[in-house]
Amino acid sequence: MTPEKDENLLLSCRGVDMSYGPVQILFGVDFDVAEGEIVALLGTNGAGKSTLLKGICGLVRPTAGSVVFKGENITKTPADHTAKKGISLMPGGKGVFPTLSVEENLRLATWLIADEKARIGEARAEVLDLFPVLDQRRSQMAGDLSGGEQQMLALGMALMTRPELVMIDELSLGLAPTIVGQLLDVVREIHRRGSTIVIVEQSVNVALQLAERAVFMEKGEVRFEGPAAELLERPDILRSVFISGASAHAAGNGNGATGKKSRGRGRRGKAEAPVVEEAEGVRPTIDPDASPILSCNEVMKRFGGIAAVDHVDLHVQPKEIVGLIGHNGAGKTTLMDCVSGFLQIDGGRIRLRGVDITDLPPHQRAIGAMARSFQDAMLYPGLTVFETIAVARERHMASRDMFAAALQLPASFESELEVRVVVDDLIELMGLSAFRQKLTGELSTGTRRIVDLACILAQEPKILLLDEPSGGVAQKETEALGPLLLRIREHTGCSMLVIEHDMPMISSICDRLVALELGRVIAEGTPAEVLAHPAVIASYLGTDEAAIARSGSRTG
Repeated sequence: MTPEKDENLLLSCRGVDMSYGPVQILFGVDFDVAEGEIVALLGTNGAGKSTLLKGICGLVRPTAGSVVFKGENITKTPADHTAKKGISLMPGGKGVFPTLSVEENLRLATWLIADEKARIGEARAEVLDLFPVLDQRRSQMAGDLSGGEQQMLALGMALMTRPELVMIDELSLGLAPTIVGQLLDVVREIHRRGSTIVIVEQSVNVALQLAERAVFMEKGEVRFEGPAAELLERPDILRSVFISGASAHAAGNGNGATGKKSRGRGRRGKAEAPVVEEAEGVRPTIDPDASPILSCNEVMKRFGGIAAVDHVDLHVQPKEIVGLIGHNGAGKTTLMDCVSGFLQIDGGRIRLRGVDITDLPPHQRAIGAMARSFQDAMLYPGLTVFETIAVARERHMASRDMFAAALQLPASFESELEVRVVVDDLIELMGLSAFRQKLTGELSTGTRRIVDLACILAQEPKILLLDEPSGGVAQKETEALGPLLLRIREHTGCSMLVIEHDMPMISSICDRLVALELGRVIAEGTPAEVLAHPAVIASYLGTDEAAIARSGSRTG
């Protein structure tokens, strides 16, 4: 359903095609926004949502079709001119200059209207009124702000030109529920003050708290357009394209992720491919008296005079899944950096499988069967998906002799064949067959996340450290990710330490939750106990149900 009166259209896209080099992303997209609307632009990972926003504001030029704003064709208009005409984009992910202060970031955002002092002053006052915390941190470097504060600053910068059309890409990405709740209130206030808003969100639950009309995209095309409430009644559209579709094969004959007889037989006669079977729905028994696979005792990490991790005790038992939750800046990622060796601790000891690894570098901890993911999927942009996963598998190659490889000797050939078998199984498991030969630099944020998880599984870890695995992943993929992680644990027996802001997902997979605030543990126990803890509710969860329940079923 498009807006009823064409004369009220603020933005109209017709038949838009867009490409990155030889790769076409959008196929004949029609997209209308009426003046005064809030429109939710939703879709699967890699659907082209962010690409459409870039095409509207002039960062990427459409190869076909037209973009009309306020009756004027702006299809080939560069980004600085579209900004002057009243279009502003808040980019997804990191949208600030980390080495500049908050004040300098806001000032830089006004370079297009640098000669309009009065307008700049009014806009600055409005932004600081919307985000009082930025007023308190005006002289602080943006890179030193918490993730939520950086998101506030990025949104504030997008508002400094006082635009008519505000396009927000990934509002809730990597943010604690309390921060998401605050940002939802801010977006409503921006709309109340007269701005038209287009919001791209991976969480349908969050987006539908704001928008009455939704547009859903898949594979570069619009699949649904109409009232947001009707979208909830379309399971044919709101479905997992990657994870659950792929893992459905796991319920086959019990012989692996593909439902086929396992092909991955190594030179030693054992299965080489990490095979994932359908979980039986029964959690493994966690022996509290067993030796922990990971143990942190009185771990401390300081940056200058600030204690980012303050005397933290943390233990993960064999086959246990432990969740780390807390406000942005609480010390979760810093603690994970310490555990994985990317930061040297200032006090305490860390043990992995009974061995003191406090002074070991990251690669030696990886040899000890520890695997780590990051908030940003750190992949090789110039390699294909297949090549990227194969590189992650390199440590397990039986033959790595370069002369054997150059001469194509049997040992090298068989070793490479084993890697190919493992990578093929992982690609099928994760639903990445369509992206097998695509460069990872061409993939969407959520798709890179799934490739990153495949790379981690290729290492056959005994303990997984996952930093926000659902970040940038579509809601239905997130809902399928939890069962997939449980199946991985069921088959491999690996333990997991997971940082996550999606409460339904993390509470459904974790045996225990540990809540941090200002670097200290404030609550620990079962998910039900921790999520009901008054300190956790006050500092982290808040009361906005949509911000807390980013995934899971929701009624209209």
